[in-house]
Amino acid sequence: MVYQFYKDNKIAEYAPNLIIFVRMTTGTRIIQTLVRPLQKLPLGFHYAAVRPLVWIMKSVMKYRRDVVMVNLSRSFPDRKWKEIRNISNGFYSHFGDIFAEAMWFGGCRGDHGRLHRSGLCTTTDPQVLLEAYAKSPSVLLLTSHMGNWELLGGLLEYLPEGHGIDTNDLVVTYKRLSSGFWDEFIGSNRGSVLPGWTGYQESGNIMRYALANRNSKKIYIFIGDQFPYKGSARHEVPDFMHQPTLSMNGGAMLASKLHMPAIYFGMQRAGRGKYEIKFTKICDDASTMAPDDIMAEYYKLLQRDIEKDPANYLWSHNRWKQ
Repeated sequence: MVYQFYKDNKIAEYAPNLIIFVRMTTGTRIIQTLVRPLQKLPLGFHYAAVRPLVWIMKSVMKYRRDVVMVNLSRSFPDRKWKEIRNISNGFYSHFGDIFAEAMWFGGCRGDHGRLHRSGLCTTTDPQVLLEAYAKSPSVLLLTSHMGNWELLGGLLEYLPEGHGIDTNDLVVTYKRLSSGFWDEFIGSNRGSVLPGWTGYQESGNIMRYALANRNSKKIYIFIGDQFPYKGSARHEVPDFMHQPTLSMNGGAMLASKLHMPAIYFGMQRAGRGKYEIKFTKICDDASTMAPDDIMAEYYKLLQRDIEKDPANYLWSHNRWKQ
């Protein structure tokens, strides 16, 4: 009722972040209030703050060390042990940067342009996306666990000014966490850049959401390299990083059903605190390709990016489990 009161009085037009705050549970509001001053600190502070955490994860807790080393050894069978170890060390450092950047990212709420001014993410070829968006009913962006996936909700801030895409035309799919508290807190942090944005949609509901909004032009972002969720359709990739790989193809199926162009969304590091986003078109109309063929092309492009910068990928995820 509180939300409806604010909505009816159109306060959402002027104070959308207040609406989001009101809708949070008490626990999430308390944590948001406590961490907000820290989130406003410069990115360099957050990088320095996570250094002890990286050391603890890598050397004390040995966080998923076995998974990381097995994944790397199988993915790079021709690399020497020293090279594998160096990639592993680079991965843990990058993993810490992901935490730092995600915390800083949450502090962009209420400061329009902070993320854009920072240059944390830039797009090298935005016209690939903008032209597809202008010509098509909606657009599918297939991304991965390269770079920092916690920053996906800020995509519109990475595009040139005057791009013409409405805030709520951006939709990012996610898998709900088992903890309701952390699911709400992380979700609010991921979407904090765009005031009033409601574009995070749970993967189990995305098909219903897309069909209900099929007459509205949207940009759908799917992370395509996760191990299939229980009960989801499975696609087998014969050879991704030298291993047979099971993957979900829900994004490709959605794009095929709604005649969307499919575009690969790559995120490479240009240096610490600098990501370059590159869009590579897979097809103009996904209905002209089989979903499995779309995913095969996606994995080929992803492998190309991983081989350029192996430490930029999430190796702690057990995506090759049986």
